[in-house]
Amino acid sequence: MRAALLASPVLASSLLAAALASPSPAAAAPPLSGPVSGGRACSGVSSDFDGDGRADLAVAAPYATVRGHARAGSVTILYGMRTERRLTQDGPGVPGEAETGDAFGSALATGDFDGDRCADLAVGVSEEDRAGSGADGRGTVQLFRGSPDGLRPGAVLDAGDLGRRRGPDRFGAALAAGDLDGDGDDELVIGIPGLGGGGVGVYGLAGRRPYVITQESRWVDQSERATDQFGSVLATGDFDGDGRAEIAAGAPADTVLKNGQGSVTVLDVRRRRAVQLTQDSPWITGRAEPWDAFGAALATGDFNADGRGDLAIGVPGEGLTANQRAMDYGDGTVVVVYGARGGLRTATSEAWSQRGLKGRPRYSDRFGAALASGDFNGDGDDELAIGVPGENAVQVLAGTRSGGLTKQNDLLVTGGGGDFGAALAAVPGRGPGQGLVVAAPGDGRLTLLRGSVRKGAHPGLRPATAATFATSAGDTLFGYAITRSGS
Repeated sequence: MRAALLASPVLASSLLAAALASPSPAAAAPPLSGPVSGGRACSGVSSDFDGDGRADLAVAAPYATVRGHARAGSVTILYGMRTERRLTQDGPGVPGEAETGDAFGSALATGDFDGDRCADLAVGVSEEDRAGSGADGRGTVQLFRGSPDGLRPGAVLDAGDLGRRRGPDRFGAALAAGDLDGDGDDELVIGIPGLGGGGVGVYGLAGRRPYVITQESRWVDQSERATDQFGSVLATGDFDGDGRAEIAAGAPADTVLKNGQGSVTVLDVRRRRAVQLTQDSPWITGRAEPWDAFGAALATGDFNADGRGDLAIGVPGEGLTANQRAMDYGDGTVVVVYGARGGLRTATSEAWSQRGLKGRPRYSDRFGAALASGDFNGDGDDELAIGVPGENAVQVLAGTRSGGLTKQNDLLVTGGGGDFGAALAAVPGRGPGQGLVVAAPGDGRLTLLRGSVRKGAHPGLRPATAATFATSAGDTLFGYAITRSGS
């Protein structure tokens, strides 16, 4: 499969709050604990950047031209899914400046990092400060603080803020947010896939300075190769139901036994425990093969409504069609591992492909290249949306309380090209059922599918409601990354 274009002790949560509140790392301010403007408090609604009680959407265009600088990148904020505001490195108060090839928006994550009930936004700028033509970037992460007046620029983070030397590591190529310590606010998880074989930065954990986890960290204890891309894909979820999230770190090029087979490592940063998952793990259906890219996409949700997070893992390089060539795009599969009291339990895992679902597997479909979970039918358990960008399609599986995901009434929605299905995000709907945003970054187009309330084994999404609601030039890769409601 080809590489896809596509993450003395102090209270580190206070450091992150200070970074968010300050436009410069040198001028840290205390965290805000109440209303910022006009006496209006923030809503606490996930992804609500302006405190009006409605979730907002951030959409990255990392190849956008900014003031003549090609591929400098931009992020469009759709307040209330309607009003557009554009963020760039040349924006008022934003540290730094837009430069050619920075790829501002190479990753996005939203969470309440400072505990003020306003959603904050982290933007990856993975190619910042490239050493020369063709070189990887050192990378930075630009923070924006939510407030009743909308997003405000915060600080810029780089490897030095996590105690590492700055180098061509693509710091910020992946991002995720989650409450890793159970204190009620979110921590920021940063992918550094070019740091040796890769790394995962943790910023904001109570009682610890920001730090980096690698495959060679003592409690992870894995072999590291320079091509593994550990941390290039990230997700968080509370897989054991203890009130604290764990990190799932994808290494889609990891060579455990086979070249580029891929792996996912679940990191419990509080207990300092790591569990590696591959297609050769006990009870996981399938087997590891070269260039499968296991872990190229991740999503967490509660597919069986048991109160514990479940993990969906994309394997877009999996070959089902005969005579696949090495490193070509595959038909693709998705592996789902369910949460349990002791964490993810492979004995209850399952594998999904278009064999047995609507549609059929084809060479280069890349089934599983993008994933998103959401309660699209409003019945209390999550459904799973699977991007099939080689087919310009999205497959949706319903969740059930009786056993999790089911192929019953599975839904296949096709789009009009442009790698439709290359990025996905669940968003609030008009009623209990969530909607699904589907990106076609090759065309610079976002499509909204609305959900509807229908209990049981029904995906909930209605293809008849599909409507384009935001567009940009196709060469900007608009929609390359989208924030997810509740992520």
